[in-house]
Amino acid sequence: MGIRMKQGITGVILSGGKNRRFPALKGFINIDGATIIEKNLALFRDIFDEVFISTNMPERYFYLGAPMIGDVLPSRGPMSGIYSSLINAKSDCIFVIACDMPFVKKEAVLLICEKHLKMFSIKQVDATIPVFNDELQPLFGAYSKTALPHFKNCVLNEKTSMKRLLSEINTNFIGESDIITIDPDGRSFVNINTMEDYERIAHSSWLIAHGS
Repeated sequence: MGIRMKQGITGVILSGGKNRRFPALKGFINIDGATIIEKNLALFRDIFDEVFISTNMPERYFYLGAPMIGDVLPSRGPMSGIYSSLINAKSDCIFVIACDMPFVKKEAVLLICEKHLKMFSIKQVDATIPVFNDELQPLFGAYSKTALPHFKNCVLNEKTSMKRLLSEINTNFIGESDIITIDPDGRSFVNINTMEDYERIAHSSWLIAHGS
């Protein structure tokens, strides 16, 4: 597996959520001495040549010194962010994560990216998405510009289900048997949606057993 994904894919951190279930911007949650957004931005800069943050609140992220992309269509959650990111990316593909994922593993990112580029070189593939614990992980995956018309249609028609979209486009699903070879506990897919999630992560065995 390559050390760095220099070309072919742009790294995107999706930070456009409205935080309805959490009292603060989740990307600024401090886990083990660092905010999630700072930690993941550093990780992405170590992997990709082009990295930006998808957000409609740029004033909160200026200090990070990263390019930012706002929604170019009505905000419909992750779909709008992915659509806008695909339009603005220099690469033909992007790799996205949500801003509230504190334990992203570099090896997992590289695995998905490399499988996407390999498949993309053979035939058209609109997305490459991992599956863990029988759950699709649409906010930890690669997307191609070939999917743009589908995203646009969904956003304009308020069809916001990512799982439905992935079932309608040409998606390359990566099975759990591949994922567990590099991330056996699925730590890369852990996210913080509520205060209960945060308390469980901050005060449970996650930090002790898995570190940051």
